Amino acid sequence: MSIARISALLAATALIIAPSAEAAAHPSPGRVTGDVRVHDPAAIKRPDGSYLVVHTGDNLVLKTSTDRVAFRNAGTVFPGGAAWTTAYTGGSRNLWAPDISYRNGRYHLFYSASTFGSNRSAIFLATSPTGDSGTWTHRGLVIESRQSDNFNAIDPNLVVDDQGRWWLSFGSFWSGIKLIQLDPATGLRLGSGITAVAGRGGGAIEAPFIVKRGQYFYLYVSFDLCCRGASSTYRVMVGRSAAVTGPYLDRNGVQMNSGGGTEVLAGHGSVHGPGAEAVLSDVDGDLLVYHYYADNGTALLGINRLTYDSAGWPQLV
Repeated sequence: MSIARISALLAATALIIAPSAEAAAHPSPGRVTGDVRVHDPAAIKRPDGSYLVVHTGDNLVLKTSTDRVAFRNAGTVFPGGAAWTTAYTGGSRNLWAPDISYRNGRYHLFYSASTFGSNRSAIFLATSPTGDSGTWTHRGLVIESRQSDNFNAIDPNLVVDDQGRWWLSFGSFWSGIKLIQLDPATGLRLGSGITAVAGRGGGAIEAPFIVKRGQYFYLYVSFDLCCRGASSTYRVMVGRSAAVTGPYLDRNGVQMNSGGGTEVLAGHGSVHGPGAEAVLSDVDGDLLVYHYYADNGTALLGINRLTYDSAGWPQLV
């Protein structure tokens, strides 16, 4: 066989076995089993070492796991319904994009009530001593938005700074991602201030999640379009700041208020539109928890390890 023929065969073989640039850029979701159909997941590790996931669905859906691999359905947050939300949902029981944390001996759950494409929206707070279905108490309205507002009060996330101050980020489309201060005693809004922390000039940005690591606060967001099954174009972006109120800059120094963001995860192969991300801290490090769509359009739970490069920027493995 000629050298030219051997070279041609080797090149053809390389094309078959070499991963594409797209596949190499982002890892596949880690292995999960059981009840893993989720949308807009938030996750927490409980004091007993088990895991609790809450996600978008009728009355907010709960799932549990003992090992972060096998998940089972655990009912809903509000099995009796949440009548206080229906003025924002048009009567629907479907509640969106929860955020869960465990502070001061109880679980805190911020969640959204709205209808698709509208900024007549609200964020509410509930608390529970256990996190289990039916144990949640409605604590009140945190913030609402009206059609006359330039923001959308959905997709909440709580972050507590080094001084013990509570902050809630939120936002979807309109003028972007906002930040308000909360009263730690009640979990409800403190004052009337509102800070803009990220925006794309009215473009598609939502699902903020802020976490402090080292000297920086990292702001994760989802760019582009959700909720279109395998046609979704969601992708996870990040910026960072030395202050919780910003300014948040991406790796290239572009402010997130000016459309900046460094890509952490995007669609690849059979993973479509990954986003609605949350960061879960565990004994083996940080994890990114998110949803993505399979080829058939089903929304599924994604979990990947988060590491940080030499410059302190997060990346998935």
